[in-house]
Amino acid sequence: MRLTVPTKFAQPQSPPLLFASLFQRSTRVPNWLSRRPIVTANRMAWGSEKCDEKTVEHSTAGLVRPATADYAGEAIQAVKTGKVIAVPTDTLYGFACDACSMEAVHRIYEIKGRKHTSPLAICVGDVQDIQRYATTHHLPLGLLDSLLPGPVTVVLRRGDSSILEKSLNPGLDSIGVRVPDSDFIRLIARGSQSALALTSANLSGQSSSVDVKDFENLWQHCACIYNGGVLPSGRAGSTVVDLTRPGEFKILRPGSAKEETIAILERYALVEEKCLS
Repeated sequence: MRLTVPTKFAQPQSPPLLFASLFQRSTRVPNWLSRRPIVTANRMAWGSEKCDEKTVEHSTAGLVRPATADYAGEAIQAVKTGKVIAVPTDTLYGFACDACSMEAVHRIYEIKGRKHTSPLAICVGDVQDIQRYATTHHLPLGLLDSLLPGPVTVVLRRGDSSILEKSLNPGLDSIGVRVPDSDFIRLIARGSQSALALTSANLSGQSSSVDVKDFENLWQHCACIYNGGVLPSGRAGSTVVDLTRPGEFKILRPGSAKEETIAILERYALVEEKCLS
């Protein structure tokens, strides 16, 4: 999970610029979208479960378990009780917690050694859930379904109807939203009945994690660590795109799917912001 890259260099900094500071640049692009159909669009106005001891690796605090459906109930219960867990996504390993639990959110900042001025993205289980947390009525019909699930973070305005806690990323009227192409974290998001705050599982400023052993020094701070093996996407993270302005887009971080993302956006007649006069 995580939100980095610039949009406008005006003072004070705009919300998309703050989101931009969360990501590292990369131009590596996977073939994730080759499995998904492109939708032609019309324009529109944006339980805890016990585990088998043989499958559990003990750490100094939490437990390392397989990232399978058998352990989703346990992960959901941990999130609901305000704990931080570590989970694989379709790009990197991330720390996740209930986005509406400010105690848990603060815990993530402490674990990462991250400044509280750096905003967090959220993860939801399904594309249709995004409208509960952000404004989508200005986006072309079908756009989000074409981009997601996948390695893309869409930055949208919260709007007055957002059910997100105001104390999450205070002072910002936008939010980065993910629907990873990863069954396990989507099961957790659905079961928690809330959005998950999501950020990369690493100390702030250090390399992102594609294996649970990459952040073994931080296991002790998590209730559970869910092992999905070595992730194949490299360390680029998701492609971050600002969709806050009708008819326009701005790539805030190239990430792992820049070309595919731009191709979809252009199919829906969105114009890259830097090209506008």
